[in-house]
Amino acid sequence: MLKNSTKLEDANKFELEVSVDKDTFAAATMKVYKKQVKTISIPGFRKGKAPKHMIEKMYGKEVFYDDAMQDCYPEALADAAVEAGIKIVTVENLECTEVSEEGFTFKATVVVVPSLTVDGYKGIEVEKKSTEVTDELVDEEINSVRERNGRMVTVEDRAAENGDTVVIDFDGSVDGVPFDGGKAENYNLRLGDGNFIPGFEEAVVGHNIGEEFVIDVTFPEDYHAEELKGKAAQFSIKLHEIKTKELPELDDEFVKDVSEKDTVDEYKEEIKEKVAKRLEEEADKDFDNQLTDKLIELATEEIPEAMYSNEVRDMMNEFDMRLRSQGMDINTYCQYTGMEIGSLEAMYKPQAEKRVKLRLVLEAIGRQEEITISDEDIENEYTKMAESYKSEVDEIKKYIPAEGLAEDIKVERAMQIVRDNAVVK
Repeated sequence: MLKNSTKLEDANKFELEVSVDKDTFAAATMKVYKKQVKTISIPGFRKGKAPKHMIEKMYGKEVFYDDAMQDCYPEALADAAVEAGIKIVTVENLECTEVSEEGFTFKATVVVVPSLTVDGYKGIEVEKKSTEVTDELVDEEINSVRERNGRMVTVEDRAAENGDTVVIDFDGSVDGVPFDGGKAENYNLRLGDGNFIPGFEEAVVGHNIGEEFVIDVTFPEDYHAEELKGKAAQFSIKLHEIKTKELPELDDEFVKDVSEKDTVDEYKEEIKEKVAKRLEEEADKDFDNQLTDKLIELATEEIPEAMYSNEVRDMMNEFDMRLRSQGMDINTYCQYTGMEIGSLEAMYKPQAEKRVKLRLVLEAIGRQEEITISDEDIENEYTKMAESYKSEVDEIKKYIPAEGLAEDIKVERAMQIVRDNAVVK
């Protein structure tokens, strides 16, 4: 039970004085006793069989108090936060001030979620990307399908060009000394993709099958191998084969092979619809991104650093779960990439800050607009989620509490208010 709540001078900090009643404390003490009695020996009793009052008589009534209080703190703090009308981000200090068989009282210094007030969320100016489906865009889409269905053919009557795939042997050295990874035979290299050292692919262009030649290149200063950064190198090259991709003709037969349409004209109409849908999705996403960036700017009040840290932790956990679904974990990933956990956290920090600020702003809009969520709204959302995950509603409810889901719905409705009131330039 909350006895007292005091806002401290430091922004977003409160001191809570909380009491835990006799019955709750007694139940927690009994729980601790049942857990610890297995390891306690008392003369005259088999190990693990000593009655609670005998252990207390031997070691003092307070023997189970500390652990019992630890068990009580989370729920007591959560209840006190509800009474005080605050959301706790983290607990900075916790101190028991009084304890007996009648219960105990403690003080906690907590960092809380700030309650923002925002202005200017209506009438935000944004630019809407064009969704015009041009002939060029349709042709690009069709050509990409032709590329995927092309076949490689050998070229013998001309020199290598950008876009060709060449089969080469290469042997590299720095100051006449070979280096690791600098030699290969029958290597397939697509010219013009920029996958090799700058200047390498360009130097192969113009050469013919059977030629042997030497090229000079310089490793970039940010090259991954420390011993090669900025170093001049020579590569001896032998060109074995030049291959190019031959694209299928755009005719009715091609259309039948790659779609359920019968003619080129029908296929173009289908592609036009596909491109139109993609452009609309891209425009909507860009529209929301512009709104999001401007909403984040409205979060001008001080935000606890702990909120950013918590969000980074959640993002790291999400990443770890994705990796585990692929048979890896975050520590293994860091070993493979040579990245430290701290570097990964630093990489997530800017995105975490944006997420936190956006959420706080949208929650503020929800309060200011007095958005309410009904039980029916929550049940409908559970049903949608169950259909999406191909699961039962009761299963979804086990993992997503109604209170949290209601907050998510409220945030989305706040975002819709922002969208509906945006001004398209």
